[in-house]
Amino acid sequence: MGETYDAIVVGGGHNGLVCSAYLARAGLKVCVLERRNVLGGAAVTEEVWPGYRVSVCSYVMSLLQPRIIRDLELARHGFEVLPANNLFVPFPDGRYLVFWDDLKKTCAEIAKYSKRDAEAYPLFDAHLHDAAKIVRALLWETPPNPSSRRLKDLKNMAALLWRFRNVGGKLFRFVDLMTQSVSDYLDRWFESPEIKAVLAYYSSIGTFLGPKSPGTAYVLLHHVMGEHEGAGGWGFVHGGMGAISQAIAGSAREKGVVMRTGAEIDHILVEGGRATGVRLKSGEEICAQIVASNANAKATFLNLVDAAHLPPEFISEVKSFRTVSSAFKINLAVEEPPRYTAFDKAKIGIGYPTYVHIGPSVDYLERAYDEAKYGRPSARPFITSVVPTIVDTSLAPRGKHIVNLFGGHAPYYLRDSTWERERDVLFNSVVDAVSEYAPNFKGSIIHKQVLTPPDLEALIGLPHGHIFHGELTLDQLFFMRPVPGYADYRSPVKGLYQCGSSAHPGGGVMGVPGYNAAREILKDLRR
Repeated sequence: MGETYDAIVVGGGHNGLVCSAYLARAGLKVCVLERRNVLGGAAVTEEVWPGYRVSVCSYVMSLLQPRIIRDLELARHGFEVLPANNLFVPFPDGRYLVFWDDLKKTCAEIAKYSKRDAEAYPLFDAHLHDAAKIVRALLWETPPNPSSRRLKDLKNMAALLWRFRNVGGKLFRFVDLMTQSVSDYLDRWFESPEIKAVLAYYSSIGTFLGPKSPGTAYVLLHHVMGEHEGAGGWGFVHGGMGAISQAIAGSAREKGVVMRTGAEIDHILVEGGRATGVRLKSGEEICAQIVASNANAKATFLNLVDAAHLPPEFISEVKSFRTVSSAFKINLAVEEPPRYTAFDKAKIGIGYPTYVHIGPSVDYLERAYDEAKYGRPSARPFITSVVPTIVDTSLAPRGKHIVNLFGGHAPYYLRDSTWERERDVLFNSVVDAVSEYAPNFKGSIIHKQVLTPPDLEALIGLPHGHIFHGELTLDQLFFMRPVPGYADYRSPVKGLYQCGSSAHPGGGVMGVPGYNAAREILKDLRR
């Protein structure tokens, strides 16, 4: 029998680390167990090739919450954001759009395509950020169970409604965002196809849906919720995304958290309907009165907990939680960064566009989805291209660069083929798509790492490779996430909690599921 702790956290991804840090701050003896030999989950920096330190999965900071940054004193533990305060979008005809943090500069860009849209954009921006304020407040809420008739749940529901009583007339606009396709939503605001393409792009990031699919307007909203001071909600992290995880881990260790890597869980121990610890693949057993799982919901409840301990209807709901992904990630070492023919340094006033979207029209984005919908990798994928080494030279040898390419669609399930056969096909399609805008790109590649959805699942445990652990649609949000009746970070097994992105409010490197789960654990311990 191994050591005994107050709490065990299964999985050393950033949410698990956040959860462990808050539990330790409250005085608990905590152990984090990570299957891999590196902490961080999707927020990791690894030396993929000698001298090249790569943000293997997540590639920019966007949603990490200021409250967590302050509470855990992450700056003191090495966390530093390098702002990426513009988005460059080239078009096939040689034109381009730059979206800035500065609203006036963005409107001046939009006016090149439509004066009417330039006038509409400030209203749209205010409308979107109004909705984002509501969602930011909801981030920190523990979803109530609206179907329960228990007095405690009725009180929680009433208290939530009271706290959000001032939403008032904004409710209907919020419903539009939750239910409409991003294409329909943007058609109400703008006339320029270029402006609509730039904004619709966000709805496709990490989502196995097209911009004409109902519910995709919310995914646009999800990507504008970042509020990190001084970085406009977005930025590169010095040392790569793993520096976030290392800073959180440093804060947690300072409070006494024990971190163990190379510690793969075989199953969660349950006795008398209560979690009592875990057994590792090595056979070692570690005891605790609390087990918080940062693993995705399917892995936790279908693989790590014996079905005999769970209600059949709960298992059925977990199985139906939609996690099938079509996102890919390609990491490259290059001789020089992509040189976009549309980019004019003197005219735009920046040295290089470190953050680029390739997705020139709503129809382009929809066609990319259409192919994947029928089990084929997109022949013309949409692509986010970032070059972190422009602002962080510590990541690559002198004069060399790293390019991170993220996009879609590359379906988890292929029809009449395998990823062994299609991997190079996908890679060539992506390289060709970027090369249309940056002719030097193809010839500059030194090394490549191609990660398809099955690779992302095998490497870091993303279910079906889904970067959010599950679709961000109305039927899988708030009190429906991951399953009805258990959106409060708890589970049918007493002492077993969920602290990862399968729980509210979902995916992205934000840390909120870990924070909220720790709060609920401590609340239960005080009872």
